[in-house]
Amino acid sequence: MKTLYRRQFAMMAGVIFLSFLLLGSAFTGLSYQYVLNDKREGMESNASHIAAFTAAYLSGVGSSVQEPAYQLYVSSLSSISGSTVILAENDGEIAYATSAESVGVNSLLSGAIPDEVMKEVSDHGGYAKPSSLGGLVAGSCYVVATPILQHSVISGRTYQRGAVFVVNEMSSLTQLWRDFASMFILAAIVVFLLSAVVASITSMRLTKPLKDMAAAAGRFGQGEFDIRVEGCEGRRDEVGELAEAFNAMADSLAKSEAQRSEFIANVSHELKTPMTTIAGFTDGILDGTIPREKEEEALRTISSETRRLSRLVRRMLDVSRLQSSENITAQERFDVAEVLLRVLVSLEGKITDRGLDVETHLPDGPVMVWGDPDAITQVCYNLLDNAIKFAAPGTTLSLEVQVKGEKAFVSVSDIGETIPPEELGQIFDRFHKTDRSRSIDRDGVGLGLYIVKTIINNHRENITVTSDSGLTTFTFTLTIA
Repeated sequence: MKTLYRRQFAMMAGVIFLSFLLLGSAFTGLSYQYVLNDKREGMESNASHIAAFTAAYLSGVGSSVQEPAYQLYVSSLSSISGSTVILAENDGEIAYATSAESVGVNSLLSGAIPDEVMKEVSDHGGYAKPSSLGGLVAGSCYVVATPILQHSVISGRTYQRGAVFVVNEMSSLTQLWRDFASMFILAAIVVFLLSAVVASITSMRLTKPLKDMAAAAGRFGQGEFDIRVEGCEGRRDEVGELAEAFNAMADSLAKSEAQRSEFIANVSHELKTPMTTIAGFTDGILDGTIPREKEEEALRTISSETRRLSRLVRRMLDVSRLQSSENITAQERFDVAEVLLRVLVSLEGKITDRGLDVETHLPDGPVMVWGDPDAITQVCYNLLDNAIKFAAPGTTLSLEVQVKGEKAFVSVSDIGETIPPEELGQIFDRFHKTDRSRSIDRDGVGLGLYIVKTIINNHRENITVTSDSGLTTFTFTLTIA
């Protein structure tokens, strides 16, 4: 199986190799052409200079290229430039040649330049290309030729009196290029090896966190929720962000698992208490342990616990419905102030029984908001019912709706016992009940505020709670329509 590490390393190494291959090809071609052109220009300059000197010499003090003075001068130029110089007549016959050891000339003085070469020199005014001159020179040589042009004073014409050939071995021509190429290849190998090491380290650094995440995910599947990806805390790249997000997801999964376990434990406890009570009183009536005169009281207790059990089941069904992926909050325009007053009227009996007063702070006109009116009705009912339960007798409930910008703020307040600060963060958890007076009530099952929080979250709104000096206030927001 090809791992991500191997693919990443192979891709980076391939890109580096291809880059050096293209760069090397371009460098080789350009450097060779540069060296060749530079050397050819030098040879052409030497050939032109010798041709001009020869034409001047033959027109003036000299009468033949066989004279020692002429040959000494040409030999000196040949020695300085490291080239072999050949002088040929128009018919190709060689009239003079300098030392030919450097190019391995084969019997130059008894040979002749091929006719096609002489023709090209005459027709094009020069010759420059790799050639063996028809076998006159051994091996691979580069030949540059220039015609010897002489001006006739009598006729006033310029005519060709032969040609000068400058010959250099290709090995000497390309030696500088080989040195350049060798240096480049050596540098390329070193850089490629260093790049391969860096690519290997980079690929490993990239893939190791991914392998750790895969291993951690596998252990999550086996129930080990305390596993985290380590070693990426200092990274500020995408892999570091992925590791951070993975650990956040792991924390969320661990928290969800803890909540699930707690939920099961709480459900078991909440179901066990009324069922134990119901079973105990029922068995007492059946076996005669409870006297007949107390059977009616026992039946009332059984009825009360049955209704409590029914409320618990209904609330659990509500929670399941709200958490279902199929539950989509309807978006309608409605008057939230009217909803709040309607809920207040429905709870008038409970308010009267507790001896509470109600104080409202509502705008004069309707407050139109977006949301699910039925769900928001349940939110208002749960918050107001919760406030009635825990308000001190004879105190005042406060209901308020305020419009600030694009939001409506709905508040329900009661005066009772202050909720400790450490419990405010847990008050919306499932089955959470605060201590002291708030746990005396047996009608509640600890799901009302959790349902409120879930509904508000489904609306993508916020809900907060404050409790100070006995005044507890729940406030949630809705978007103005």
